Amino acid sequence: MRKEDISLESRKNLPAPKAVGPTQEPGLESGFRRLLPGLVACIIGGAIALVAAKLLPGASPLLIAILLGAIWRNTMNVPAILMPGVTVSSKKLLRTGIVLLGLQLSLSQILGLGPGVLLVVLLSVGVTFGATMLIGKWLGIELAQRLLIAAGFSICGAAAVAAAEGATKAKQDQVATAIGLVVLFGTLMIPIVPALGALMGMNDEAIGMFIGASTHEVAQVVAAGGAVSSSALAVAVTVKLARVVTLAPIVAGVSIYMRKKHDVTDAKKPPLVPLFVLGFIAMMMLRTTGFLSEGLLDAAKVAQTFLLAAAMFGLGLGVHLKSLMRSGSRSLVLAALATLVILVVSAAGTMLFPPLS
Repeated sequence: MRKEDISLESRKNLPAPKAVGPTQEPGLESGFRRLLPGLVACIIGGAIALVAAKLLPGASPLLIAILLGAIWRNTMNVPAILMPGVTVSSKKLLRTGIVLLGLQLSLSQILGLGPGVLLVVLLSVGVTFGATMLIGKWLGIELAQRLLIAAGFSICGAAAVAAAEGATKAKQDQVATAIGLVVLFGTLMIPIVPALGALMGMNDEAIGMFIGASTHEVAQVVAAGGAVSSSALAVAVTVKLARVVTLAPIVAGVSIYMRKKHDVTDAKKPPLVPLFVLGFIAMMMLRTTGFLSEGLLDAAKVAQTFLLAAAMFGLGLGVHLKSLMRSGSRSLVLAALATLVILVVSAAGTMLFPPLS
């Protein structure tokens, strides 16, 4: 008893415990410090890409940013201290940029292309997504990996992969593989698609439609369309953004399917529609009202380009070609066949339903 009394007495003399709040602040601060190096690296990489694009007329800052990040990743060591911030940049900055991307698109722009073009957009997305899923199943590729590749190659590249990631409960290496394949094959399409369009006798507007309906990344569409002409670029970007609009219903459909067919009871269910996708739609509807000034839209475009460039630099840092090759030849085969499918569908559609002049 005496020992217990002494123990109780000593406890009384102990200082009172500190409040929970102050002890959490250092944790948050240290968490931000952990992210800061990678965030700064991506911001600097995005800024360099913007400057380089100014010095190289017709070059896309987004594509330059991806290439800069990929070159660094595959030629030199990337300090481990950068990776936490790079991961945040490649997700958060990308999604914020996608929301602002909605301000560059209005419903009137899409409808002005004509019903034939809209049909080609739907066929390019739908046929490619379905064919990729079917071919991937034949190749024995996991469902999550198939869904990521199908979304990235049919809709809008890395942005679609990011949108589908939560709905598919995909692993990080599967996400990195899908993004790496999008960058690899989409970059190859930059010179190939305009050349194919010219060989088929298409005019500039039709080549722009072909580019927008087939090429994976928005950045790659800008690079390919800009290399043809300003008119081709305008049509290419509008058609591509029409494909981007399909991101919301497809991600919602994937999310519903995964909830019903592949639910894991002890796992957190993915959101029905990611918040940034809803933000993209809201910005698109806001642009459609016509209330926004040109100055505000121009400022939003600059901010959007910078955010996407910084995010693309972070995505480029995640593209490791050796790891991509080790991920298996089946994923490479699926990516090549998915690219071939969307090229065939979009080329045939462009020839049958050319854009209205």
